[in-house]
Amino acid sequence: MWTVEDVLLKIHGMQRFGIKPGLFRIKKLLEILGNPQEDIKVIHIAGTNGKGSTSSMIDSILRAHGYRVGLYTSPYLEVFNERIRLNGENIADEDLVQHAVEVFKALDVMEQQGIEPPTEFEVVTALAFSYYKDKDVDFLVLEVGMGGRLDATNVVVPLVSVITPISFDHKEYLGNTLEEIAREKCGIIKKKVPVVTSLQVDEAMKVIEETCKETDSKLYKVGEQIKYKLLNDDLSGQTFELCSIKNYYENLKITLLGRHQLSNASTAVGAVEVLSDYGIPVIKEKVAAGLYNAKWAGRFEILKEKPYVIIDGAHNEAGCEVLKKSVLNYFSGKRKIFVLGILKDKDYINMLRILVPIADMIITTKPESPRALTSKELKEAVEGLSSENIPVINEDNIEKAIEIALNCAKEDDVVIFAGSLYMIGKVRGLLKK
Repeated sequence: MWTVEDVLLKIHGMQRFGIKPGLFRIKKLLEILGNPQEDIKVIHIAGTNGKGSTSSMIDSILRAHGYRVGLYTSPYLEVFNERIRLNGENIADEDLVQHAVEVFKALDVMEQQGIEPPTEFEVVTALAFSYYKDKDVDFLVLEVGMGGRLDATNVVVPLVSVITPISFDHKEYLGNTLEEIAREKCGIIKKKVPVVTSLQVDEAMKVIEETCKETDSKLYKVGEQIKYKLLNDDLSGQTFELCSIKNYYENLKITLLGRHQLSNASTAVGAVEVLSDYGIPVIKEKVAAGLYNAKWAGRFEILKEKPYVIIDGAHNEAGCEVLKKSVLNYFSGKRKIFVLGILKDKDYINMLRILVPIADMIITTKPESPRALTSKELKEAVEGLSSENIPVINEDNIEKAIEIALNCAKEDDVVIFAGSLYMIGKVRGLLKK
């Protein structure tokens, strides 16, 4: 009898097969499972930053319309089950076990046939498709794991493809230029399937436009066919007006913080409005309700006040730029204490170049990952970039790093945890206790 602990041990054990881009293994695995993905209506989302926020907003808008909606995202912050959600709830342990066992049987068949074993992400993706088919979802909001063209999720023909902002990340797999990375992300664009894109830098937008021409896909861009205007922005949320593909909306409100979320929200609305071309009704009031109710943990999320404690999933240069703008926007006059933990395979020097100049104090720590920089290595990197001689303390243990930060913070200060999703997930769990 399998337990959820057994299942997760076996799934995480697939990590030994590493990251191996390609669709052969996932296609074979899904074929043995009866190709569950072919019976699901999918909204497919790729990009470097903003995928999770945009996905969660699309999910929330569709649920506000009364649909049964699956949301597949990665990585998780606190518990594995977060990755596979149905109507806002994590997959139940018993469902996880049931569908994992089905996938494990299919793995045995692959082994008997002498087929190369799939990766962890491929196994989890197959499990998710199996679960969502079984639960008969109306829609699946499907977030790409990495890249797009060779990602395990790229076995679907979606109703709409969504591209969130593209920037540098995973260069060892996706390419060294923005054009190369954008080409990989645009691999999710299918023939004659409409595309909605967030605001993009010119190099990325050029590739998106070229791909849409090649595939004869209608392209809707935030900033052109979809335009928004900020009306109000404070710590309770942001109000804006939006002229989208089908409708004009006044006084929309989101509780997600950071100006970049306006582009994400506009992208989400555009993606849902495209569904009306398939005869799926889109109601303005439901769009507004869905946006307002959308939540996405770990993205400029305020966990505490007096002092303000914020966690943010910034784990690349573009994410750090967005974090910097948000911190200066909401907390310009306050003393800022950063607690940073970063993986060694990230471009951490350029990440630090963005964040160090706005910090009044920095505590370095170590995310719970074999790929993590030690707090001492990170401290040395910070000191090499700091011209202000700000205090820098290193502490590998995350719980102790939290304690140091909160002990150093006065009521009017702000403490910001950032640099890795592995770290902020741990911080979120500890602070919620």
